[in-house]
Amino acid sequence: MKVSLVVPVFNEEATIPIFYKTVREFEELKPYEVEIVFINDGSKDATESIINKIAASDPLVIPLSFTRNFGKEPALFAGLDHATGDAVIPIDVDLQDPIEVIPHLIEKWQAGADMVLAKRSDRSTDGRMKRKTAEWFYKLHNKISNPKIEENVGDFRLMSREVVENIKLMPERNLFMKGVLSWVGGKTDVVKYARAERVAGDSKFNGWKLWNLALEGITSFSTFPLRIWTYIGLAVAGVAFLYGA
Repeated sequence: MKVSLVVPVFNEEATIPIFYKTVREFEELKPYEVEIVFINDGSKDATESIINKIAASDPLVIPLSFTRNFGKEPALFAGLDHATGDAVIPIDVDLQDPIEVIPHLIEKWQAGADMVLAKRSDRSTDGRMKRKTAEWFYKLHNKISNPKIEENVGDFRLMSREVVENIKLMPERNLFMKGVLSWVGGKTDVVKYARAERVAGDSKFNGWKLWNLALEGITSFSTFPLRIWTYIGLAVAGVAFLYGA
């Protein structure tokens, strides 16, 4: 049985060797054929050369590289396009999503789930501001958008091959991945876990990127913003008509 890990990376030269070594040495994954798809999202450091070097000695490592930084969502879609596993798991390279959770995801999938969500039991590793903004985002998104997304669930999850193939049929690739994964459907189960600290380096997500991601999430799966601007446009047109009459 083959399991694919889809791993977007941006300036992660310090974390990639640690991630790779951790995956390959984890005993509970050794019964499976574990493919690792690294997507270099236009890194400026040694990320590309490191993943190419690893791939040269490991046929189960697939190195992909973008010519510039396109963002995590396009990187995830590219990874899904190239992953060949029976099950596919997007995961961050910094090991904040612990490798130890993966066997539990596989177990739920083998029991019949098409999608197994890895749900954070708490957000204690986040700062207070990030916790509050995440809380506000989930409330706003689930109030005005459809489908709803599970709170405290990121991209870390297991998808069956059928789910991945359905996602690949979508022509639009600049979409909010969490929304896509909620929209695609299938039998869903949940594994709760505690998120760890980064093993090395710093997060590449700044406030601006998080804001754009949140905006993409709301506008991709809701007509509410469009309706608001339609009403504003009609109001402006009405005022212009009255003044011009």
